[in-house]
Amino acid sequence: MPSPDLAAVHFDDVAASHPDPAFPRFHPRPAQGWINDPNGISYINGRYHVFFQYNPDSARHHRIAWGHVSSADLVRWEEHPVALRPQPGGPDEYGCWTGVVTDDGGVPTAAYSGVRGDGGHSQVVIARGSSDLVHWEQTGHVAATMPADGQVTAVRDPFIFRFNGKRYAMQGAGLASGHAALLLYTVEDMSDWKYQGIWLTSENPVAAGSTPAEIWECPQLVRVPDNAGSAGPAGDSGTWLMMFSLWLSGDAHEHANGVGHLVGSLTEDPETGLPVFTPRGGGKSDLGRDFYAPQVVALEDRALLWGWANEGPGRDGRRGRSQDDIDAAGWAGVLTFPRELSVVDGALAVSPAPEIEAYRGAMLASAAEGTVVLPPFAEAVVTGAAAAGGGDTAVELLLVGGGTRQTVFSGTVDPGEELRVFVDASLVEVYRAGSVATTLRAYPSAGEEWQLHLPAGATAEAWELSQPS
Repeated sequence: MPSPDLAAVHFDDVAASHPDPAFPRFHPRPAQGWINDPNGISYINGRYHVFFQYNPDSARHHRIAWGHVSSADLVRWEEHPVALRPQPGGPDEYGCWTGVVTDDGGVPTAAYSGVRGDGGHSQVVIARGSSDLVHWEQTGHVAATMPADGQVTAVRDPFIFRFNGKRYAMQGAGLASGHAALLLYTVEDMSDWKYQGIWLTSENPVAAGSTPAEIWECPQLVRVPDNAGSAGPAGDSGTWLMMFSLWLSGDAHEHANGVGHLVGSLTEDPETGLPVFTPRGGGKSDLGRDFYAPQVVALEDRALLWGWANEGPGRDGRRGRSQDDIDAAGWAGVLTFPRELSVVDGALAVSPAPEIEAYRGAMLASAAEGTVVLPPFAEAVVTGAAAAGGGDTAVELLLVGGGTRQTVFSGTVDPGEELRVFVDASLVEVYRAGSVATTLRAYPSAGEEWQLHLPAGATAEAWELSQPS
C-alpha cells in the first residue's frame, strides 16, 4: 500500500468538491497553487504522464516545482505528489523549470532547466525516476551548461528527439543580435550532452515570418502525420513539425506573439552526420490570446500536444481576473485537452484527441438553430450551411446576463465546415476542422449564462460534459 502522502488523488473528486465555479472539471490540475508549462509528457508502462510547472504554495509564479498527473486513457486522471522540487544549494535552487521526460535504458529520466539560487544562466539538470514515475532522485547532476559561445546570451527549455537511430537534444536560445535561436546537442550519454552549435535562427526567412521572437522558448520537434503521404525528396524522412513559444522582453506572462510553428523536413548532413531541419512553411499554432508553452509528445502513431492557458486581467475585451481575485481563489492556470497534430495540405491541423468524446453526457440539442444555451460544462458541434441570400456567417459564444453581453469567441463557419466548441467553467477551446485551435479564458459572473449564437442556416448539436461511469 502506498503511504498516504504518496497516494494518488482522483481528479474527479478534486473538481467535484472545489468551491470556485471557475475551476475546471475536465482539465486535471491540483486544487490549489500556480501551474504553467506542461512538462515531461510521456507514455510509459501503459500510462500517459503529464508534469507541469507548479507552485503548490500560492497562486503566483514562484519557487517552481514539477506537479504530476497521469492517466491510462486520457479521460480519468490521477494527481500524484510533487515530482521535482528546487534543491537547496543545488543547480535548481531557484526553480525546476521546463523540460522533458525520456526513457533512458529503461529508466525514466527528466532533463530540465535549473537555475541556481544566486542567479546565472540555466543549466540542463538530470533526475532519475521510478518505473511508475512517482519517485524521483535529484542528485543535482548537470548534463549541459551555458555554451561558451559569445553569440548566445540566453538558453532554456531542453527537448530530446531521435533521428536515424540517434538521440539529439535542442534548447531554445536568444542571441546577442536580438534573434531567437535553437542550439543542437548530441546525446549519446544522458549525463553528458555535447554542444554542436547554433542550429537554426529567426534570421531564416521562413522562421522570420512565422515565429518572430527574441527567444524561442519551449522548442518542440516531432514527426507528424501528413495527408500528402511520404512523397518527398530523396533522403526525406517525412514531415516534421517544429514549435516555439515566442518570447519577447517585457512579456510578463502576456505573450503577445503567442506560439508559432514551422513545417518542414529533417535530413542528415552527409559531411557531419548531424540532422538538418529545412522549414517550408509555418504559422500561428493557436489563435487565442491565452495559450502558451505547449509540449508535444511523439507516439508510435500520433503526436499529442498539451498547452497552458493562463489567468489574466482580461484580453481582447474579455472580462478577466485581477491578481487579488487570483490570490483569493488560490489557484491559477489550466492545461488544455490533449490535442492531436497532423499536417493537411501543407498546414498544421489540430483536433481534440478522440478519447475526449468519452466526456459527452446528456444530449442538449440536435440540429438546433438560432441561439443555443449551454451549461457551464458543455461541448457543441456547429456545422455551417449556405444561408439564403448570403448574410452573416459568424458563430458567437457569449456570456449573457444582468443586462450585459460579453463576446468570448467570434468566428465564421463556411458551408459544410465544422467547429467544435468546449466550455469547461472558465476555459474555452474551439477547434476548426483542418486548422489550428483557439484557446480562451472567460469568467462567468453570477446570473450569467453561456449562449452560442448561430448564423442563418448553421446548426448545432450540444452535450453536457460529464465523467463517464
